[in-house]
Amino acid sequence: MDFTPLIMFAATFVALSFGYPVAATLAGVALLFAFGGILTGAFNPNDLGFSAGRLFGIVTNQTLIAVPLFVFMGVVLEKTRIAEDLLSSISSLLSRFRGGLALTVVFVGMLMAASTGIVGATVVTMGLMSLPTMLKQGYKPSLATGTISATGTLGQIIPPSIALVLLGDVLSNAYQQAQLNMGVFAPKSVSVGDLFAGAIVPGMILVGFYFIYVIVRAFLDPESMPPVRDDDTETASTITALKTLFPPLILIFAVLGSILMGWATPTEAAGVGAGGALLLAFSYRRVDIDTLRGTCESTLTTTAMVFFILIGASIFSLVFRGYGGDELVQTIFESMPGGMWGALAVVMVVIFLLGFILDFIEITFVVVPIVGPVLLAMGIDPIWLGVLIAVNLQTSFLTPPFGFALFYLRGVTPPSVTTSDMYRGVVPFIGLQLLLLALLLIWPGLTTWLPGVLYD
Repeated sequence: MDFTPLIMFAATFVALSFGYPVAATLAGVALLFAFGGILTGAFNPNDLGFSAGRLFGIVTNQTLIAVPLFVFMGVVLEKTRIAEDLLSSISSLLSRFRGGLALTVVFVGMLMAASTGIVGATVVTMGLMSLPTMLKQGYKPSLATGTISATGTLGQIIPPSIALVLLGDVLSNAYQQAQLNMGVFAPKSVSVGDLFAGAIVPGMILVGFYFIYVIVRAFLDPESMPPVRDDDTETASTITALKTLFPPLILIFAVLGSILMGWATPTEAAGVGAGGALLLAFSYRRVDIDTLRGTCESTLTTTAMVFFILIGASIFSLVFRGYGGDELVQTIFESMPGGMWGALAVVMVVIFLLGFILDFIEITFVVVPIVGPVLLAMGIDPIWLGVLIAVNLQTSFLTPPFGFALFYLRGVTPPSVTTSDMYRGVVPFIGLQLLLLALLLIWPGLTTWLPGVLYD
């Protein structure tokens, strides 16, 4: 058995640990192994000829057009302070109740997750907007930072999530490849819309867990989240709060509803979201040349990063398969005790651990194309697998000491909040996410029920 693919995989992560750029590392290590294999006769140079077709497929992929549009939508809502107004108006209604400010953070974070879909942007924005107020009102630093970090990671699982868009595209290819390998020459397909539908119920369950935790914590430890004093905040009317709430909600329902009802593809709905966010910004009269320039630059930077990593991962996957990596992974999985469940458990653990050092984009483009076809050929439902991976990656965003969400929030927290406070604060939320992961493993119908109702 040739273990060259595994050696190449290990060499990639060694290079990443030294801080080299992810995209360049993926392509560079793969090409070094390819050229070395050509010199020794272990690698067929003709395999590199497929790289041009792969790259053309990436830049012409209709699904991936949704990525810059969803990013643009989220950046517009962030830079025009529409999300900030939403937090202020709702917190003025709820913060007078014990735990109300934390509940507001969870609620607004859920809406931001459904509009931005980017964990880093949500965590930083929520940290800048809500953390100073929570600390001022006497919230324990651990509770405040834990709530903000956990809420920010909802962008991984609540549609329209960038992570789900990328996962949906990768799993669609893996699902077709798995069926072709099994001799099914009229393969079924799975779409990003299917994955969106499958993630809605788990996402809402997780938000419910967060709400329940805050409410129970308010009763058991009332000193950790005191109510806001009347002289510390302006009182907003219910009508004012609803006026602030309705426009973003309408935008979210227009985007997500059009996908779930089959009226628009994710790419078309992303265009509606981008245009709608811009119209909202103009209606609030918060758009100028500088704002537009900053929004376009941020969108371009994020999109270029995604596609650069995707190109590097495509070259890596090509060389990995050229060395027989697919057959090696399949052999390893088939020899594991427990069959499908044993293989799934190993993949979930590996993805969880890789989430400490890699972003979800790298894991989606590197790991999922390798293990996805093998797992799907074992009979695993592609929608269920996609949501399991998304929830798993969301958990790794919070887990100390390498959780990305903690690093994002650390950059905007005052010196009075220690890193140990942040670590303690996220522990209960990690437990809730692991509970959700266990529920999804026990009852796959939590993921597959809604897509079956909508599309079957």
